[in-house]
Amino acid sequence: MYLVLFMAMTISGLTIARGVYLLIKKDNSNLKRIRKLVKVSVAAYLILVAGFIFFFIPNVARAQSNSDSSSGMGFLAAALSTGLATIGAGYAVGAVGSSALGAVSEDPNVLGKTLIFVGLAEGIAIYGLIVSIMILGRL
Repeated sequence: MYLVLFMAMTISGLTIARGVYLLIKKDNSNLKRIRKLVKVSVAAYLILVAGFIFFFIPNVARAQSNSDSSSGMGFLAAALSTGLATIGAGYAVGAVGSSALGAVSEDPNVLGKTLIFVGLAEGIAIYGLIVSIMILGRL
């Protein structure tokens, strides 16, 4: 099973590397096809990595205890909740912050309103942190 996964990840990685090389080379004849190839390869690679994490990591991440507990999965769940929430918050703050900067440059009186929106976007990360603390409290 590991061999099949390794081969699939290697093929995906080589395809991504080839597509990036062709994009850097600026071959305009097949630019749309190359971009599509890179997008499909990156998506396939991410699916393979997610499958690897989902199927193989739980066997490794078990906590050592007398009973058959799943606290290793709890730690992974806490890490994922915090990590994905902060990624979402970063994306939201980037979009809202750049828009807020443009609005403030046109009219300085809207600064207070724009800070509220940026604060709401930051709240996403805090929600993820609270969820991970709740998960860790149940372990």
